[in-house]
Amino acid sequence: MASSEGFLTDEQREMLKVASQNVETALPSPRLSSSPKSPTSLLSDHQLKIPAGGKAPTGGIAVRHVRRSHSGKFVRVKKDGAGGKGTWGKLLDTDGESHIDRNDPNYDSGEEPYQLVGSTISDPLDEYKKAVVSIIEEYFSTSDVELAASDLKDLGSSEYHPYFIKRLVSMAMDRHDKEKEMVSVLLSALYADVISPPQIRDGFVMLLESADDLAVDIPNAVDILALFIARAVVDEILPPAFLTRAKKTLPESSKGYQVLQTAEKSYLSAAHHAELLERRWGGSTHVTVEEMKKKIADLLREYVESGDTFEACRCIRELGVSFFHHEVVKRALILAMEIQTAEPLMLKLLKEAAEEGLISSSQMVKGFARLAESLDDLALDIPSAKTSFQSIVPKAVSEGWLDASFTKSLCEDGEAQNEDRKLWQYKKEVVTIIHEYFLSDDIPELIRSLEDLGLPEFNPIFLKKLITLALDRKNREKEMASVLLSALHIEIFSTEDIVNGFVMLLESAEDTALDILDASNELALFLARAVIDDVLVPFNLEEMSSKLPQKCSGSETVQMARSLITARHAGERILRCWGGGTGWAVEDAKDKIMKLLEEYESGGVVAEACQCIRDLGMPFFNHEVVKKALVMAMEKKNDRMLDLLQACFNEGLITINQMTKGFTRVKDGLDDLALDIPNAKDKFSFYMEYAQKKGWLLPSFGSSAVEALPTAAAS
Repeated sequence: MASSEGFLTDEQREMLKVASQNVETALPSPRLSSSPKSPTSLLSDHQLKIPAGGKAPTGGIAVRHVRRSHSGKFVRVKKDGAGGKGTWGKLLDTDGESHIDRNDPNYDSGEEPYQLVGSTISDPLDEYKKAVVSIIEEYFSTSDVELAASDLKDLGSSEYHPYFIKRLVSMAMDRHDKEKEMVSVLLSALYADVISPPQIRDGFVMLLESADDLAVDIPNAVDILALFIARAVVDEILPPAFLTRAKKTLPESSKGYQVLQTAEKSYLSAAHHAELLERRWGGSTHVTVEEMKKKIADLLREYVESGDTFEACRCIRELGVSFFHHEVVKRALILAMEIQTAEPLMLKLLKEAAEEGLISSSQMVKGFARLAESLDDLALDIPSAKTSFQSIVPKAVSEGWLDASFTKSLCEDGEAQNEDRKLWQYKKEVVTIIHEYFLSDDIPELIRSLEDLGLPEFNPIFLKKLITLALDRKNREKEMASVLLSALHIEIFSTEDIVNGFVMLLESAEDTALDILDASNELALFLARAVIDDVLVPFNLEEMSSKLPQKCSGSETVQMARSLITARHAGERILRCWGGGTGWAVEDAKDKIMKLLEEYESGGVVAEACQCIRDLGMPFFNHEVVKKALVMAMEKKNDRMLDLLQACFNEGLITINQMTKGFTRVKDGLDDLALDIPNAKDKFSFYMEYAQKKGWLLPSFGSSAVEALPTAAAS
């Protein structure tokens, strides 16, 4: 049975009872502390009461129950026999803090309190930047281009290569001419093999953007960076057009803009600028790319004369540019094609170099691949180039010094080249078609031209080309492009074609902005206009966003288009965003069609109505005339509209395709139409039978319509 005394022996209970009866004699003065450790608080914990009258009893506390410390203070025995200071304490006593003794034989590290330690999440870009610094420092120490290229490949994260370009050049800018020359040589070696041309371009753009910051630490940063860019142009790792395009993206007051001006006016415009730039950082331990090509050409010609394979291999080894051996392969093959008697010698040299490990398998494949890419141009000077190449490849593969995978890639490249040639021809044709359309405003002729090409799989490319050409023209052409999109969507383009075409435009938005400053805003207007014209639906914009990287220029353009669509009076504003164009806006055309039909229905003349339809100048949109005429006939219960359609068909004003399309659009909307016109399905069946008797409709329409109508009637 539980009690307030806990687990006490009879003797201990007797002692406690005596102590309680004589507590008055041990009470301290009222001025003593009443802290939790004082006797007063201890007594109150045991609910001891002082008798009334305020006087303490005369009895004392038994001496053996009161401990007196050396300081003269009374110390009470702890509750439940737990003892006081210097005593063992009670069983399972948890009043004090427990401490884990690591020297205890029973110590368990699992009993230690847990401590949460915060850790930072490493950024892959930061890790990449740290790694490339060590690669660059090692390259400056060793001058080993091949090792630097190998380390960069092993590092991976190729998407961060523009940062490598930026760090490489910026680190060399504050060093001697030797390191600057080494950087130019390394960039030429890495170009296309390790780092793609767009990544090199992006790296130099980043350098231009940070030119203001670089100038703070490096006083002549503008001049040095201009030299690097000019040297890159001379070494053909940057196109000359880079300077013009980059200027458009930089403020004229920026240091980056000054860099481009210096590169263009001071270095690239000078006489013999290529030779001057290649020797600008004279005294370097490297030769230029052009000098290396000349050395390779000389040693191969000497080999043709001497036929000494061992000596030729020694000269190749002494060049010390194993990363550039693909140039040896390419030039050896070209010599074999130019001089037929030299072919056996060149193949022997390449075979020997491959077997010795002098020319690696990857360099051999790269040399063959580079030659394959230039065969068309080479054939202009050497007519038998393609035949010779086709005979050399199987021989090299069979002898084991050319990887067999090259033949597979060659076939794939051949197919790709055929496809590229086909695409190139298509682009050339459609540019002509679009230019003619901008001059003539003849949509039916453009549609016929596209149908004659017979390449519907390239429809998205046509859309991209159409809008790209319109972006760089006046509002008239932009309006015409939007009207044409509406016509193409109805005639020959699917919604998927249009979505894919816009995605291609959005993916290249940043490049387009280099040539057309306001490209992003104009492209957003084209997207918004396509939604207003029912060419696209808002969901298509979501679909486009999902296909684009986040925070890119294309995604921002889609977001801008969404904002335009949701704005107040968006429809009217967007329809007239390119005011003054000669093309009819779709909504305007619909209004005019409705008015001319209402005039005809109220007593107009057929000939006059036909003339009004002709004056619209939109034969690709005549299906709207058919649709609205049929709906009005149902609403007004007046079949006079059929006479108008008959007259238009007889005159060739409305073609059988447009007539069929109009009937199809009415059939697709019958369920909604039946809510306002209860007998709409019956009336449509009657009009369809009438049209089939008159020969207005394509034969294919009849079967699909008959299948759909019973289902609709049953519902």
